[in-house]
Amino acid sequence: MRRCVLLLLLLPLAAALHAQRDPAAADSVPPWRLRHKPGRAALYSALLPGAGQVYNRKYWKLPIVAAGLGVSAYFIVNNTREYNRYRDAYIALVDGDPGTVDEFNGEFSAAAVRDVADTYRRWMDLSYVGLTLVYVLNIVDATVDAHFVRFDVGDDLSLQLRPGLDLAAQRAVGLTVSVGW
Repeated sequence: MRRCVLLLLLLPLAAALHAQRDPAAADSVPPWRLRHKPGRAALYSALLPGAGQVYNRKYWKLPIVAAGLGVSAYFIVNNTREYNRYRDAYIALVDGDPGTVDEFNGEFSAAAVRDVADTYRRWMDLSYVGLTLVYVLNIVDATVDAHFVRFDVGDDLSLQLRPGLDLAAQRAVGLTVSVGW
């Protein structure tokens, strides 16, 4: 059973390793792909999010990166504004000065306002984490995509699974993987 699971896990890796283009056929690769550098894509994405995707000529990913950063920035601004609003109301409630009135005119208790302020603070922190994740994923995507620029995904690839005859002679169950192009 373990062998079957191991074989199923290693099968895509073996297919990917054997499916790459032969170096002798480099004359059919466009020149920009031969000059392509993954480090440069990572640097471009780190300096300006989305620039690595443009460098990789994956223009359709640019709106996705921009949307991820924009949504994260929106939530940071909104949660910060609401946190400051409820924090100021809480301070007005607990400062002990009867002359200061909170925005809610004493409608809510100090504990309730503090709970809401803490919730917005937690959401604000998570929004910063989200922005950081989008930024890092942007760099990782550009780097990984740049590594696969020369990977052959042509129509002439094939994958065949057959019973392994050499293993069958030894009374063992096995499969032979044959990758051709």
